[in-house]
Order: sequence, then structure tokens, then C-alpha cells
Amino acid sequence: MTADRGASHPRAVAITYKDAGVDIDAGAALVERIGPMAKSTLRPEVVTGLGGFAGLCRLPSGYKNPLLVSGTDGVGTKLKTAFATGRHRTVGIDLVAMAVNDVIVIGAEPLFFLDYYATSRLDVDVAADVIDGIAEGCRQAGCALLGGETAEMPGFYTPGEYDLAGFCVGVVEADDVRDGRSIGRGDVLIGLASAGLHSNGHSLARKVILEVSSLAFDATPELLGGKSVADVLLEPTRIYVAALLALRRAGIAFKGATHITGGGLVENPPRMLHDDELAIQLDPATWSVPPVFELIAQGGAEESEMRRTFNMGLGMLVCVEAAASDHALKVLASSNERATVVGRVVARDGNDRVVFG
Repeated sequence: MTADRGASHPRAVAITYKDAGVDIDAGAALVERIGPMAKSTLRPEVVTGLGGFAGLCRLPSGYKNPLLVSGTDGVGTKLKTAFATGRHRTVGIDLVAMAVNDVIVIGAEPLFFLDYYATSRLDVDVAADVIDGIAEGCRQAGCALLGGETAEMPGFYTPGEYDLAGFCVGVVEADDVRDGRSIGRGDVLIGLASAGLHSNGHSLARKVILEVSSLAFDATPELLGGKSVADVLLEPTRIYVAALLALRRAGIAFKGATHITGGGLVENPPRMLHDDELAIQLDPATWSVPPVFELIAQGGAEESEMRRTFNMGLGMLVCVEAAASDHALKVLASSNERATVVGRVVARDGNDRVVFG
């Protein structure tokens, strides 16, 4: 007996990319939704619009020997609070801030920004909220949202969650690079106030506030002055680009600057120093500490741990000559920054690069 080669077999059900968890139509809808957001950030140097395979941007005119400066960062576990509360816009601002603030300390003007948004299944409304925040951050920084990538990876991320990465490119005149080489003893450190936690130390903050102190996101401890726990945890990172560019336009050549991120007030300030024989002296009595840090301290975090984890109220340090400090403070005030002299550069005495008192 021979096999019946003409026997019929049931046809398999057609499987689509959407069945596998990737919705191409949702991606297209997101691109259409965010088009006006990106357009609102464009600079004159931008050549291409959103939607191509790559973005094109000319160098601004007026530079004689321009250098490109790049920075990249994410938002970290602050995203966990956004997921839990359904509040997604401010983390977009954070994403931009973490990159552009790193670029401006070199003295560079941010030109354009790229974002990477990855999720298990694309929720157009959530993604649009995030990118709306990214556009707002770009407007604050004066840089163009030149493009980005939305990655839908089912099974890779926890449903309902996403991750973010941001990339900034700026430009600086070669002779204007702020690398700390000119910093010396007696130079003054001006502190620019933070908005609170910004985007670093959230793992410790969440551990203390939500677990140890057992506070809910909608709790409004008296210490927070009417704000909820979610409000202070999601307060966006301040963007200091306009303020530092204002110093440059005013003829104040700041010698160096430090964005206070992971590593807090212990690890970050020495990064502006080129000379190993120098140290940073900070006087904690000269600036205000936002209530969220007091709340964390009440929950059991020790001061030394907090200083090497959080910004403690200082989002940026700028180093200037002592003779220029008064002028610099006036310029920063006109840029809506709460700024004060918080320390000075001193001779190093021992292993510590940062001393308090």
C-alpha cells in the first residue's frame, strides 16, 4: 500500500506580528502623535524632520574651532514611581536633564537630543506623555529633539513598564572647554539649588520612604508642606543650561562645573578638579536642604550615606574666581536660579577630596 500523497491537511492559522506582541500600527500612531512635539523643539540648524532613518543637523555659525560634546544617561529607578502612579510626563524632562546638564558643565551648548523608549507592549498614550516631557526638556535646554527609537519587545520587559535612555550632542569652541585646568586655591563655588531628588538615589529614597517609613504615594506628611510623596519623588530634574549659557554671555568664564548626580556631594565635586593637590570645601550652612531629604533622614538614613548618594539640595556647582562671584550670582538670579556661594577650592589635606564645614 502506498501513502495517499493527495491527502489534505488543515491550513495553519495565519500569525501576525501583532499576535506576537508587536503592534506596527501603534508605532505609526505614536510617530504621528509626537510629530508636533518634536517640531516645537527645532533649532535653525536642523535639516531633517522626524521619521527618517537618521537626523541631520548643521553646526551653528560663528564657531572657529568647534568640538562636538556628547552625553548619555537614563532615569533609573525613578521610573518605578512613574509606573506605580501613572504619572509619566516628568520622567521625560528628567531624561533630557540628565544628559544636557552633563554637556553644559564642559561649556558646550546642547544642539540636539535623541531618545530610546523600550517597552513590552506599546501604550501610545503613555509613550506620548513621556515624549511630551522629553520635548519640554528640550525646549528648556534649547536643543532639538532630532529623533529617537521606540522598541516594542514582548516578553522582555514587565507588562506596563518601559525603560528610557537619552543622548545629547552639543558644541563648544575648543578654547572655551571648561576642563578644570584653570581652577586654583581660593576660587569660589556657587551652588545652584536642586528641585529635590532629581534622578539619583531613588532606590534608597523609595526603600526608606515607602518601606521603612510605610508611607503611601498619596500620603502628605506635614514636613512636605502639602505635597504628596509622589509629588516629591517625581519632581523633575532642573535643567541648568540656560543659566550657564547666561554666564558665558555675560562674560563670566566659569572655570569648571559639576552636575551633582550619582555619588552625591562626595563623588561629584572633585570631578571638576584637574589638580590632585586641590580639594573642595563645602559649608552646609550656606544652602537650604529640601524637605524630602529631611524625610529620608527621619526614616533612618545617616548623613554620611545621604551626602554620597543625594544632591542634598545642590543640583549644580559652578567654580568662578572670587572677584567674579557677585556678578555671577546676579546673572544666575536673572536666570531664575536660586544660587549662593557654598564653598571654595582649598589645598588638599589628606585623602578626602571634599570636606564639609
